[in-house]
Parts: sequence; structure tokens; C-alpha cells
Amino acid sequence: MNDYRNETGPPAPRSARVDPIELTRRLCAIDSTTYHEGAAGNFLSGFLQERGWDVEKTRVEQPLESASAGERWNVYAGALGETPDLVFSTHIDTVPPYIPLSEDEEFLYGRGVCDAKGIIAAQIAAAEELRTAGFRIGLLFVSGEERDSAGAKAANLNPKGSRFLINGEPTDNKLALASKGSLRAVFRAKGKMAHSAYPELGESAVHKLIEVLHRVLAIPLPVLEDVGPSTVNIGQIAGGHAPNVIADHAEAQVLVRLVTDSAPIRAALLEAAEELAEVDFTLEIPFVRLKAVDGLPTMIAKFTTDIPQLSNWGEPLLLGPGSILLAHTPYEKVAKNELLEAVGLYARLARRLLG
Repeated sequence: MNDYRNETGPPAPRSARVDPIELTRRLCAIDSTTYHEGAAGNFLSGFLQERGWDVEKTRVEQPLESASAGERWNVYAGALGETPDLVFSTHIDTVPPYIPLSEDEEFLYGRGVCDAKGIIAAQIAAAEELRTAGFRIGLLFVSGEERDSAGAKAANLNPKGSRFLINGEPTDNKLALASKGSLRAVFRAKGKMAHSAYPELGESAVHKLIEVLHRVLAIPLPVLEDVGPSTVNIGQIAGGHAPNVIADHAEAQVLVRLVTDSAPIRAALLEAAEELAEVDFTLEIPFVRLKAVDGLPTMIAKFTTDIPQLSNWGEPLLLGPGSILLAHTPYEKVAKNELLEAVGLYARLARRLLG
């Protein structure tokens, strides 16, 4: 992977404080759905450079499944030659579809306002306050979190020596005590095509897959008393050619949210598919417990984050404005006063960690 360091020279004069609401507006005007993060990465790089940060852009490769040939970036900002004590981080990409920004007096609406462009804006505003006060702070914004954490995996190969990592996801401005993991599995069944009037001449892959998924839904999943249960979702099913044709292929995508080690669940999924389908495990993100800090309200994140893929960036914490219940929906929104509150919370948390 190539690093592209902007030509900085002496830091630019620092202008007025960053307005997180206005910066969120500017970021959400750019479509950065996964695999299309290039324009947003370029904007962030230029914005931070203009404010006196030393900026590095690192290319994140497009995967084979992507239909885009466009550039995508990780963006790191810090002080030239300085090892940061703490790094703020979140992701540039959003889930599709792109939803244009709108607003009223109280809320911003649109794709990314809480997941996670509003978080980017709040972290930048907090980081600027902290560096003005003399703290050694870095910023890391990555591509691909919503799909395969490709950007985080790339960034983990080039850590900056930070002691703490404050990752941003929508947690209602509460500090997360744990984050569930994910195990993604693809089930593929094969059959024999035939005329549906003569099913005895064929072998239905769809019927096989239905039986497998029935078994999957019956698997007893572990529960942690202070975290909650593992859960399973059959998110996608495809197969066959027509209603009057015996299906010779069928496929399902399944996602398990983990609260324990994945090994027993992997074994149970393989057993469910036995003699009926093949199983391909395409993604695993482990369950993690996170640091608590006295005086800050807490929650349990039932979702996964980039934190397990950023293990070389310091002790992790998870905090951000907005509700995960609205992320990934057509109704994504964030309260403007929650963005302002997040700036203060990020700065307060960093000061507590760094003394």
C-alpha cells in the first residue's frame, strides 16, 4: 500500500474552532457509500491540512466483489514527527443507499449524519481543542468498516504508537462496556435441474437450503448475563431459475452476533449444513470487552466495530453521538445539540485518560 503525505511545511494559522454541525453538513454532501470513499477522503485530507495538521493518505484496495475502480483512502492526521498519546478514529464509509442531507432546527437527517460523519466532525472539533491545550492527539479515519474493515486492517499495519484509541460509533454519547462480535457464513446448496412436474427427475437445492436454515434457527445460542444473547440473522437468500424449474443451486447469507468465542457456533453451523450444503465463513470479528471510566454513562453495543482490527493503536474505548437504532435506516438522524455534547465528552474523556 502506498502512503501519500501532503506537503505541509509550517502549520497553517489556526482559524476559529471547528463547527461540528457545519462540518457534518459538508461531509454528508459527499456520497461515500462503501467502495466509494475517495471523494470524502480527499475532502478530509484537504480540510485537515488547511487547519495545520500533518496528513497522510493511505490507499485502500478495492476487493474483487466491488464494482468500483475508484480510489478509497485511510486518512491519518497528527503533528509532524510526534507520537500521539491518543487517537480518535471512526469510518468514512456509509451503508447504501446514499440519502441527501436535510435538516430542521433540531436535527440533521441523511446518510451518515450519525454513522459516522457526525462523529468524524465531533472528533475533529475535540482533537483541535485538545492539541491547542498541548495534548498529543491523532486522528484516523478509515474506509470499509461497513463491509469488511479493510481500512482498519491496513491501518493496523502502520500504527503510530498511541496509548489509547477512542473509536466512534453511535452509542447515544454513552461509553460502551462491550461490543458484540460477528460471524458471517455463506451456505451453498447444489441440486439437479428438472421440470417441476417431474420432481423425481431432479434434486432441489432450494429444498435442501430450507432444511439447513431451519436447523440454523434452532441452534441454541450462548447468553452473557451482563451483555445479552448471541443472535442470528438470515439476511439474504437466492437460488433457482423459475417456479416451474427444480432449482440446481441456492445460497443464503447468515450473520451471528457473538458474545463468546466463535468455535462452538462454527461447529453448530457446520453440523446444520451436513450432507445438504457447503459452508464458507467469510468474516469474523471477535466479541470485546471495553474500558469503563468513572462518571460517564455506559451501554452495551450489540453491534460490531473496527476496534478488534485496530489492536495496535492502543487501549480501545467506544463512544459517539447518535442512535444505532436509526443508523442503516431511511430515517437516520442526529440531534445538533448531541453533536455539540459529543465534542465536550470526547475532550473530557481524553483529558481523563491522559491526566
